[in-house]
Amino acid sequence: MIDKTKNILIVGVGGQGVILASELLSEAAMKAGFDVKKSEVHGMAQRGGVVSSHVRFARKVYSPLIPEGDSDVVLAFEAAEGLRWANNVNEDGLVVVNTQEIIPPIAFTKGYDYPEKPIEQARKQVKRLIAIDAIGIAQRLGNVKGVNTVLLGAIAGELPISDEIWEAVIRRRVPRGTEEMNIAAFKEGAKAAVML
Repeated sequence: MIDKTKNILIVGVGGQGVILASELLSEAAMKAGFDVKKSEVHGMAQRGGVVSSHVRFARKVYSPLIPEGDSDVVLAFEAAEGLRWANNVNEDGLVVVNTQEIIPPIAFTKGYDYPEKPIEQARKQVKRLIAIDAIGIAQRLGNVKGVNTVLLGAIAGELPISDEIWEAVIRRRVPRGTEEMNIAAFKEGAKAAVML
């Protein structure tokens, strides 16, 4: 049992599966015996707005919010969100970024400029960054909605949660009929993170 709190910040845009990913992570951490706190922000999630979720777990956790700059893992479902939140990772932390780029609707109305090469920019800010084509992996497995389990697989090696617990939680929580695809997606994400 770890004494130091594990802080995982999950970010993306509405409709990408950020909330389901944070629920799967929270349940897996609870099943592993940890006290877990979770907080979510839905910024116009239905319209492609920013969605973020703080997940913290340890022997005992008192607050659901991760102190600024103290994330052990930043998991970004979208490239520009990876850049935006990269500075929230601690000195030895890991940033995992899905290579997908989603131009938000605001870009077409308010003169918003999507950052150029956001992953390359983020890589310059942190010691450890893994970029994964999670959508490509999910498509190869036959269901684009498997992106969230691909990305959870990519961070699993950083967390004190067994593969057996992850599998049990995925089987229980994902839509019926997608269990095997999601478990395969989780394993492919873990494999992709190790190969990079």
